[in-house]
Amino acid sequence: MIRGMIRGIVISIKEGLIKLFSASGRTDESFDQREYFQHYGFTSQPLPGAEIIIIREGNHILGIASDDRRYRLSIENGEVALYTDEGDYIALKRGNNMVVNCKNKLVANVANEVDITTPIAKISASTSIDLNSPAVTVEASGSVQVNSPSIILGSQGTTYALIDARLIPLYDNHTHGSDGTPVVKLAASAVKTSITKAG
Repeated sequence: MIRGMIRGIVISIKEGLIKLFSASGRTDESFDQREYFQHYGFTSQPLPGAEIIIIREGNHILGIASDDRRYRLSIENGEVALYTDEGDYIALKRGNNMVVNCKNKLVANVANEVDITTPIAKISASTSIDLNSPAVTVEASGSVQVNSPSIILGSQGTTYALIDARLIPLYDNHTHGSDGTPVVKLAASAVKTSITKAG
């Protein structure tokens, strides 16, 4: 009975209920459609050319581990990372830091609820941020600051542009009598210069 451990080179991986591998081993040695074991909760599909460790006992042959030095990340003692040949990775780094590097699109589908608790949160988007919800509540015990050259407010299909500092002289340029009614009224044309229908 032939027993031993063989370092092979992956030729192909076939997905299915049982994952299978084909690989070349020592000179004139090949393995075709043999069972490839992986850890529970983890699955990967090594590329052709990756290295694979094969356990052999007679005709019973199993692939038990694989590696690919072409794409493997360099990490420090105690760190853990998932990576792909395209350069995407998730790294659990020293100092209790986690890094997610995604070169195209990050998608999270959560059926019920997302809770994020942190002292400081920051989102930087070079093009735009879209927030779509039936209801949005912002609670700030200190202040809310919006820095923007233009603010658009919309309701029931109608949108209006709110133009910040130009409202101030409009309020300053009229007075009220003792009964609270305006003595000098704002002209409608003046108001429209600061609150205008958008679009």
